[in-house]
Amino acid sequence: MKLNFIKFVIAFFVATIPISVFAQYNFNTDYFKIQINNKGLITSMKNITVKPNREFSPSDKPSLMMSLYDSKKNVYYQPTSATYTQTSQTMVLKYPNGSVAKISIVPKKKYFKLTLQSLSPRNGIDVIQWGNYHTNITNLMGEIIGVARDTSKTVNYAIGMLALNDKTLSGLAETIGDAAPFQYIIHTPDAKRFPLPKDLHEGQIFTLGGDGISDVAFYAHKEPWYRIMYGNAALVDKKGQISIAYQSRDRSVEREINFSLMPLMAANKPNHIQVQPLPIDYVGSSVALWGSPDSTALLDVIQKIVLAEKLPHPTINGKWIKDPAAFVPDALTSGNLNDSIISYTSRLGFKTISLYDQGFLKADRGNNGYIDGKNFEKKPIKLTSGNVSHKEFSDMAAKHGITIGRTPITNSLAPGTLDASPTPSDSLCYQQKRLLVKSISATDTVILVDDPTHLDEIASWEGHCADLNMIKIGKELIHYIGVSKDKPYRLLNVKRGYWKTTPSNHANRDTIYKLQVTVNYGYDGLIPNMQLQDKIAEHFAEICKINGLAYYDFDGQEFLFNNGHGYYSTKRFFGKMFEKAKQLGVPYIRFTGATLSEGSWHYQSIWNVGGGKNLYDAETREWGSTTSQGKDLRDVTYANYFPVGMGGNFPINPKSKVEEYEHIQAISVGVGTTYSLKINQKDVEGCPQKDAIFKAIRTWEDARAANAFPIWVKNQLSDPALSFHLESVDANNWNLYKTKRDGSNKKMFVKLKRAAGY
Repeated sequence: MKLNFIKFVIAFFVATIPISVFAQYNFNTDYFKIQINNKGLITSMKNITVKPNREFSPSDKPSLMMSLYDSKKNVYYQPTSATYTQTSQTMVLKYPNGSVAKISIVPKKKYFKLTLQSLSPRNGIDVIQWGNYHTNITNLMGEIIGVARDTSKTVNYAIGMLALNDKTLSGLAETIGDAAPFQYIIHTPDAKRFPLPKDLHEGQIFTLGGDGISDVAFYAHKEPWYRIMYGNAALVDKKGQISIAYQSRDRSVEREINFSLMPLMAANKPNHIQVQPLPIDYVGSSVALWGSPDSTALLDVIQKIVLAEKLPHPTINGKWIKDPAAFVPDALTSGNLNDSIISYTSRLGFKTISLYDQGFLKADRGNNGYIDGKNFEKKPIKLTSGNVSHKEFSDMAAKHGITIGRTPITNSLAPGTLDASPTPSDSLCYQQKRLLVKSISATDTVILVDDPTHLDEIASWEGHCADLNMIKIGKELIHYIGVSKDKPYRLLNVKRGYWKTTPSNHANRDTIYKLQVTVNYGYDGLIPNMQLQDKIAEHFAEICKINGLAYYDFDGQEFLFNNGHGYYSTKRFFGKMFEKAKQLGVPYIRFTGATLSEGSWHYQSIWNVGGGKNLYDAETREWGSTTSQGKDLRDVTYANYFPVGMGGNFPINPKSKVEEYEHIQAISVGVGTTYSLKINQKDVEGCPQKDAIFKAIRTWEDARAANAFPIWVKNQLSDPALSFHLESVDANNWNLYKTKRDGSNKKMFVKLKRAAGY
């Protein structure tokens, strides 16, 4: 009886001890093991696919499970204690400001799902940050999606994150405008091959090149240790060690930011923006934290996270757009003579024609999506047999399995369009809101305001174009430059009825909106607020449905950041476009754009920005012979598991030779790139080797789509010093030869065959 009582007491004692009393908590996936201590710090991150397990957590630098940020005080809080309950898979973190966070930690086969369940009391916290998660990896940093990669054969491991909902963004909580600065950071991917000069150190920051206006001139450093940054989800310390982080914000809080995407450049100095409050909170923010062999991470881990968590997973020919076998160049038209463009594209094995010679497609909801008129009466696409509308041309292309597309200016509302002028919308994004102090007639140019703060700034962080500096009162746009320094505060250099709006009487205490705008050079426009931007996104889906488009080159894509919501704005824009497209029965809209961000990473399949010798010079065989743009974009995209673009490039002309395009295709397959092949019908018809070039490109594209190139072969193809020739044996087999640069001295290199499942 006494013995049974002792057993009962022991059993009761063990059963009532919460698992959370332990000093360390261990969590495993198939490939990855982390350890979290009772202070809420990750003290170990191990690759468990090797023996002994390799440790990736720096011994002197444990990682914060989740930190809290008070943007008004510019203060981070890290947890002081952590307790974990196995049954509910919940960790409770306590912070020195009094806040208590509840986080669910759910181990999956390939990743850990981390979700913020609650935070109370808030005590000034408006942003939460997952991480930083510090690693000892010093090789490649994927700053857009947040990944640290060691691609060496001896290590072959990556640790990364993905946002599992739109409210969660890549990067640091302190990021102004939720879009990280566009700048250079010093980081060498291999200290032995590329040792840093003595006057530079890891993590050092530099501005971009150029005048801040010409985007080509931004790319100003060919040295491998100058790493251009398109995000801050991955950063390096002074040792070159890579850390990763994500964040989520309470967007319902009114706030003012001082934002520029390029804050270090005088031509793009920050502007003050009163950010539109939105009913979006950080509770529910969720991320996937994963670790796996780098060589299989994209398709085996990241794709499975995307599918399991129902993230955007667009496909082409049944394959995920991130699958290297789905990469394919596009045709880019010039000359506006299109008799043979569809035939060329089909023979090349390409799937899309970008009608670049048609100029900018401006967002104008006034046409209800009918860009060629309600009855398709406009015929802008020239054929010898008679000009056609977009709809007619798209129907012709569809017979060959080819889609067509245009280049919009993203969310820019150009003058003369429904939402801009002559009757501007009441749903425009503004930088500042003020009050009219004294009523004015339709002819008055003396406009008195209640508060001059920030009204002296030239609108938009980008370019600060004086002719776009305007306010809106009622339905009138008014141009001005400057504001008086003394009371009564008066707008200077006033022009009434701007952009052909109607000058009107305005009463004392009427609201004055200083509008957020874009930039000149054909991009001129106003920025919509978030609700109107939703409508613009849907408008682009409607254009596709009505006119048969399925491709966009979103120039001015950075304008999606202009409302102050950064990557959230981008996710919401493309999410709305694809949601509407699905409702309308439109399949995947393939798109490229002026930039790449975590907001567009899931949706965007290509990034063909710029072109010519700035991207890849096929003559000198280097990544950017005139600027460093090719090298910079290659490094960014490769580190973030995204295909690098070679831009609008490689025009076929009378002097073109087939061996040039064998090399271009070898690099494209080897590195994992796309490009937009410039096609001018007159030039192509004047090329004696036209048919041989078409055949060569098509052979490479067929083999790529068959996933016929193993990694070791791609490594060879990516070497610009080597030359290759590919021949088709049949639909499933190819022979790859090494040659001299002129195509001679052909020697068998390897036999290739179609991969299973492709």
